[in-house]
Amino acid sequence: MDFTLTEDQHMYLDLVRKFVKNEILPGVLKREESHIFPEEIIKNAWEVGLLNLCIPESIKGYEVDIITSSLIVKELSYGDTGISTSAMCNDLANVVIAKHGTEEQKTQFLQPFIDRPLISSFCLTEPGAGSDNLAMKTVIKKQDDGTYLLNGEKCFITNASYASQFTVFCKVGKPDGLMIACLVIPSESILNADIKAQSSGGKEICLKEGGTIMVGKPEDKLGQRLSNTAAVKFEDVVIDVKQIIGNRRLGFSYAIDVLDYARPMVAAIGVGLAKRAFDVTL
Repeated sequence: MDFTLTEDQHMYLDLVRKFVKNEILPGVLKREESHIFPEEIIKNAWEVGLLNLCIPESIKGYEVDIITSSLIVKELSYGDTGISTSAMCNDLANVVIAKHGTEEQKTQFLQPFIDRPLISSFCLTEPGAGSDNLAMKTVIKKQDDGTYLLNGEKCFITNASYASQFTVFCKVGKPDGLMIACLVIPSESILNADIKAQSSGGKEICLKEGGTIMVGKPEDKLGQRLSNTAAVKFEDVVIDVKQIIGNRRLGFSYAIDVLDYARPMVAAIGVGLAKRAFDVTL
């Protein structure tokens, strides 16, 4: 196997290293102590092209392969693994759209991330369904008018408090069924919603199409404190059939595709952190 980097990869890595040196490392420990989500850094990362790496060439105008994406995530993680996790989780939420969405869905759900520095959430884990995704209880049920109602609760959701779009995995028809669907609650719906801040630190998103999304208080974590994590509850959220990605029976295989994409990124986060720890120790 040839591990020689291409000219484009060298260019990307030089860009990321400069970004980490100038944007992340100065004051990173104080930011970590304050546990405040670094919105400005995430926005700046979007401006220089370090977010939304999975979005296909047909939408973005250029392609970033999985190896280059992993190298970028590794270098970001050298600065802070919370920031790299939040950046990477845009891709967790969007890669399933890139792989299995129609061209119309790719344009509708991915183009906004090219046009604006938006944040997305990948909603899979539940209080009673961690590694065993088939145990999830979040469900969509079909209504007489052809739409679906989404109900259920997710936990440990990265970027939840700041997300303008949610990619949600859920059962179809009944919570104890075997069929799993993947659907998108688009940025257009969230940005046009009536959003009410809660005294707990969470928020209530009342969608004009119908239904409510409750985002819980951000988790107070021991590490990864610059990555936002919160619970999300869906109450009678109206879902149009055009919001369902691919075959509504094949969501489990789609989730595996997402996790396959994520595993090299998680490894890259570990390598970047280890390199930083080694340098700090020296």
